[in-house]
Formats: sequence, C-alpha cells, structure tokens
Amino acid sequence: MALTLISKAFAQNEPIPAKYARAGENLFPPLAWGGAPDETRSFALVVEDPDAPHGTFRHCGIANIPAEWTALGESADTAPEHAPRFYRNDFGQARYDGPQPPPGDRPHRYIFRLAALDVPKLSIPDAAGISAMWAEAKKHTLEEATVTGTYQTR
Repeated sequence: MALTLISKAFAQNEPIPAKYARAGENLFPPLAWGGAPDETRSFALVVEDPDAPHGTFRHCGIANIPAEWTALGESADTAPEHAPRFYRNDFGQARYDGPQPPPGDRPHRYIFRLAALDVPKLSIPDAAGISAMWAEAKKHTLEEATVTGTYQTR
C-alpha cells in the first residue's frame, strides 16, 4: 500500500475553506495519512504555493513527526511543547500561515507534501528555515504523498 495523505477540510484540487487562509482564522487544516512504509521512523511535512509571483512560497514546514502518528489535527501548530518541530516559513514565522495569494490572481495551488523518513529526527539548526529542513528531509525520504487545495483572494 502506498503512502496517502488527505484532509477533512478540503478534497484534492478543491478550494481550501477561508478559515484556513491567512485572512480568515489562519488555522492549520486537519490532515490524515496511511500506508507508510514499515521502515518509517518519522515524518516531515511542507506546505507550498508553487504559483506565488516570485517562485515557490513555503507556508509551513514540520519535522520530527513521530512514526506512530497518522494525523495532524486542526491548529496543530498551537499544540503543546512536545509537538513536532515547526520551521520558519516564508512569512518569517515558525508556524502555519495559510493561503494569501495577491488579490486578482487566478487561484493558487497549495500542495501539502508529507514525507515518510528513515530517521527518527532531523537535526537542523534553530535558525534554519523550511527550505533547509526539506532539503535534509529529502535525503531520508522513503516515500512521499501529497494533497493539493486551491485558494483565491477575492
């Protein structure tokens, strides 16, 4: 069985509800996964907008998600200290920041990428951002799954 990723908040290639957008409640949407390889020791996740005007914009990066987890709940970025590690996004925050495409742009795609890793933890410096975390995660990726939502600022 292949690694799969879904959200109860939106279906594949469908609009992300406004409460998960930066101008809304800016809540992290719930995600669930299954089918991880037996060798999985942890997970990493990145949320990217490949349609941003100046290239791919990263809205969220999470590492050190325990291998036994099969979901991240709504508002996972506000969980207690023992939660997985959030890395600085392209807004400069170590948390989730939802969609915020420029007004008038066509709908942007927001790709949630989950990687099953062969290591229990990534050792990335505190000052590192999502790009550095994801580059290190890619070195340890066993399998990857995605779910994509869209959003347009009206």
